[in-house]
Amino acid sequence: MAVLPPTAVTEQAAPDGRKKQNTDDTAQKRLSVFKASPATYAVLLVVSAIFFVPFILMISISLASVQTSAENAFTVFPTEFEWRNFTEVFTGTGLPVGRFIGNSVIIATLSAVGQVISSSLVGYAFARLRAPGKNFMFILVLATMMIPAQITMIPQFLLFKELGWVNTYLPLIVPNFFTNAFNVFLVRQFVSRISNQLDEAAQVDGLGYFGVYRRIILPMMWPILTAIAIFTLTHAWGDFMGPLIYLNSEESMPLALGLQYMTSTSNAMQLPPWNLIMVGSIILTLPMIVIYYLGQKYLYEMNLQGGSAGVK
Repeated sequence: MAVLPPTAVTEQAAPDGRKKQNTDDTAQKRLSVFKASPATYAVLLVVSAIFFVPFILMISISLASVQTSAENAFTVFPTEFEWRNFTEVFTGTGLPVGRFIGNSVIIATLSAVGQVISSSLVGYAFARLRAPGKNFMFILVLATMMIPAQITMIPQFLLFKELGWVNTYLPLIVPNFFTNAFNVFLVRQFVSRISNQLDEAAQVDGLGYFGVYRRIILPMMWPILTAIAIFTLTHAWGDFMGPLIYLNSEESMPLALGLQYMTSTSNAMQLPPWNLIMVGSIILTLPMIVIYYLGQKYLYEMNLQGGSAGVK
C-alpha cells in the first residue's frame, strides 16, 4: 500500500474552502504595506515646491507694476501687489480679452460634448456589437494613434479650406464629433467590464442595442465619460496650434492664441506687458485646475474600473 506524503494527506483532509483561505492568508502575509517616513514627506515636499515655482513666478509677475514690467525686474515671490492688473487686462490692452475667453468656452465646451457623444457610441459598438472583422477594425483604429499629427496637418488644412471652414470654429469642433482612438479604447475597455447579463435581461424586455446603450450602459459610463470630457476640455482650452492654423480674425481667437497675440507690439523697442500677459495666463490656468479638482474622483474611478480590463 502506497504511503502518501504528509502534505498530500493534509491537502486531502482539508476542505477546498480551507485550502483557499490558507492560500489567501499566505498571500496577504507576503504583501508589505508601505509606510511613509518623515524623510519621504520631506522629499515629496521639496519636489512639489520645485514644480510649484513656475506658478508662483506667474503670480508674482501678474502682480507687478508697469515700471517693474518695463524694466523686466521680476522676482519669484511677489513684492508688489497691483490688483488692478486683473481689471486692466480687459480694458488696458486694446484687445477683446473677454471675447477671447468666450471663444475658448465655446470651442472647449462643444469639443467636449462631441467627444463624449461619439466616444460613448463607438466604444459601446466595439464592446457589444457583433460583426465580422470587428476586432481587426478595432486594431486598425488603435493603429491610428501611431500616426503623428504633423503628417495629417496639411491634408486636413486643404480639406477644410475646400469646405470653406477656414477662419471658423468648425475645424476645431467638428473633428471631435468623430472621436479619437484613445477615447474609443477607454470606453471599450470600460464597457467590456460590464456584465453581459444586463444586456440580455434588457433585450428580454424588448430593448434593442440602442435602447440598451441609452438606458443601461450610458448611465454606468458616467466616470469614463467625465474623464474624457476633462481630457478634451483641457486640450481644447489650451490649444494653440489649431487656432493658429485656422483662425485669422482677432474676434474669433481663443484665449491661448490671444495671449500670444498680446505679446506682439507695434513698437519694436517696447517690451510686451508681461504683467497683463501673466494675468491672462492665470485666467487660462485656473479653470482647468478647478475642473480637475472637481473631476479627480471620476478619474480615479476610471482607472479603478476600466484600467485593467485588457484587450479582448
